[in-house]
Amino acid sequence: MIDTGDTAWVLISAALVFIMTPGLGFFYGGMVRSKNVLTTIMQSFFIVAMISVEWMILGYTMTFGTDINGFIGSLEKFGLANVGLNVLEGGTIPELAFVAFQCMFAVITPALITGAFAERVKFRAFTLFILLWAILIYNPMAHWVWGGGFLAELGALDFAGGLVIHILSGVSGLTLCMLIGKRKGYGKSAMLPHNLPMTVLGATLLWFGWFGFNAGSALGANGLAANAFIASQGAAAAATVSWVLLEWVRSGKPTVLGAASGCIAGLVAITPAAGFVEPMPAILIGFIGGGVCYFAVAVLKEKMGYDDSLDAFGVHGLGGTWGSIATGLFATTAVNPDGANGLFYGETHLLMAQIISTVVAYALAIGGTFILYKIVNAITPFRADDSEELAGLDIVEHGEHGYTGDTFSASPTMLGTFLGEEDSPAMFQASVLDHPNPGR
Repeated sequence: MIDTGDTAWVLISAALVFIMTPGLGFFYGGMVRSKNVLTTIMQSFFIVAMISVEWMILGYTMTFGTDINGFIGSLEKFGLANVGLNVLEGGTIPELAFVAFQCMFAVITPALITGAFAERVKFRAFTLFILLWAILIYNPMAHWVWGGGFLAELGALDFAGGLVIHILSGVSGLTLCMLIGKRKGYGKSAMLPHNLPMTVLGATLLWFGWFGFNAGSALGANGLAANAFIASQGAAAAATVSWVLLEWVRSGKPTVLGAASGCIAGLVAITPAAGFVEPMPAILIGFIGGGVCYFAVAVLKEKMGYDDSLDAFGVHGLGGTWGSIATGLFATTAVNPDGANGLFYGETHLLMAQIISTVVAYALAIGGTFILYKIVNAITPFRADDSEELAGLDIVEHGEHGYTGDTFSASPTMLGTFLGEEDSPAMFQASVLDHPNPGR
């Protein structure tokens, strides 16, 4: 029978996860330059609409339709056919509530990728790539882990999306930003966040929505949801502390951007484990996760030289990787009898399953993104040209300015003046080298 309390919690959680994607738009939007703020927000906002339609028509049946050889779901639920008000099999909520909840996961996952290529991609190529990525990369991976596919058969655990969401999006983002190339003037010009209060607002909306993300994945108003809720809070808080402390020691200044990034890193790290680990291990997972992601953003990106604009890989890719492995270490059936015991609880099988699943996620993200990039770029240019990038994609792609009084024009004279100012050694020294987060 349908349980009204469980149904209410899942629907509320779906709404909480929904607000995360516009919140991500603010989080990313504040970190770009003002000439690209609308483009960045538009990418997240438009994904909400486009992927919702794709999910209801095709994505749900590919992910949760009857399993076909461990690889993909059947088309029996195409267009939500045979999905009604009946109870979800093995659950206490209407299947349509589950459709709504999972829809929001399908929406936010490709939105995370946009942080890796911010400020340099044409909108037409963006929409085509994201649609194909959702159909051909996200849906199969979600089926493999959550829909009864071969990784589920292997024993992999992913409570709310470390493998399916964060590794997949973060590694795809890294692959894409390397294929597209660096922003014009990257490493020479000032590319600092234009509106940190907007970024903190976005981080707050993400933190708030994440309770639906993780605790909602219990699919009921129960003890497991409470465990996931407190595990999420503990990990986010611990990661914020560890990131800020490391930044403070290394650069001498604890920044607001660091605190906002740290909380997201902790939430990413705990996502796969939230419904399988106890509160104290959750705090440890978050604390280590903050350090791992800080290292990726402050050290690894600079050493490797890639332009992951807003650190989609550093936070989501590596944070999700640590979280998935940590699930294999700290999971216990004392929290979730439907899970498994990890290495620190006397068993090794789960850790091996997590490692194998992580490798599969990396391979799918890298290979699939490479192929889709080549296809899309052959159809329409992926990257904006130099003059468009310098003018800003807000005016070039959307014909709008983010702020009243921003009347920058893309004339050759203005472009020359603009480029000369940003590339001046004095500007670079003053605004980049002296900033605690020069790589961002």
